[in-house]
Amino acid sequence: MAQILVRNLEDRLKGRLQRRAKRHGLSMEAEAREILRNALKEEDAPSVGFGTASVALFSGQGIGLQEGEEIREWRGFPLKPISFDE
Repeated sequence: MAQILVRNLEDRLKGRLQRRAKRHGLSMEAEAREILRNALKEEDAPSVGFGTASVALFSGQGIGLQEGEEIREWRGFPLKPISFDE
């Protein structure tokens, strides 16, 4: 396992880390490792757009999309407002 040394850590920051570690029942080192793990976890996740993520989420869930198929746009269709009078 690798080790790192953090120099010039402000006393206030060290105190906050100690209190946080105590709340979680961890040592300061274990708490620092957990903070680093959580902070760097997001970089591993691929960044995709909303449409791509939606298709990936709902593919094969009965909405008629095959893998790799794009959602068609509904251009040229007239929109009718909903009537609440009926």
